[in-house]
Amino acid sequence: MKLQGRTAVVTGAASGIGAAIAAAFAREGARVAGLDLKPSRCELSLEADATDEEAVAGAVARAVATLGRIDILSTNAGTAIRKPLGELSAAEWDRVVGVNLRGVFLSSKYVLPHMPRGGSIIHMASGVGLVGVRNRAVYTATKGALVALTRNMALDYASRGIRVNCVCPGFTRTPLTEALFSDPKREALFTSLHPLGRLGEAEDVANAALFLASDDAAWITGVALPVDGGFAAGHAADI
Repeated sequence: MKLQGRTAVVTGAASGIGAAIAAAFAREGARVAGLDLKPSRCELSLEADATDEEAVAGAVARAVATLGRIDILSTNAGTAIRKPLGELSAAEWDRVVGVNLRGVFLSSKYVLPHMPRGGSIIHMASGVGLVGVRNRAVYTATKGALVALTRNMALDYASRGIRVNCVCPGFTRTPLTEALFSDPKREALFTSLHPLGRLGEAEDVANAALFLASDDAAWITGVALPVDGGFAAGHAADI
């Protein structure tokens, strides 16, 4: 088992990619604490708002009290609004930035002191953090920021043996994206953007996170890994 004897905190663990990552970690031997607004199926379910500093600090403290040190952090709590910048309200901007960036900041801040013998942090960025997509101004901004944050954290914590990477999924089937694929024509359009000819599944992304969390990636840090069926490689159409 790739993660036998290790402990992990997974945010956004109640559904979608976060739930798939939590399940993959547990299947490979890790003890997993899931942090989410809703109950998760993890060994330790911690109900907390990822944007609430007191709640996150308390949840991490409970995880440490129950599981001991933390070896792995996977940050997946996220939200999206599909609008161009000029149509966003300040409240909408703040909400997406709060969940997608502040949530990562808080979970990382409070987990880092409990990684005394190194570890792995995996942030969930997005393919749109690498390649622009129309009508997703604030979501793209936050995911691009996560790519940059990953590089900086990798440099800041390498001396402590903590590796920091991020995963950049293409369009993936989750509860968050369900509405995008409800129309067969739109589903076909989204599928056509991926040269490998299909949309992603949560397990595709979980497998990449598992790799980055494990010793198989022991010499990898500061990387933004596309898991996207070729989405970020460019346009597959013969133009």
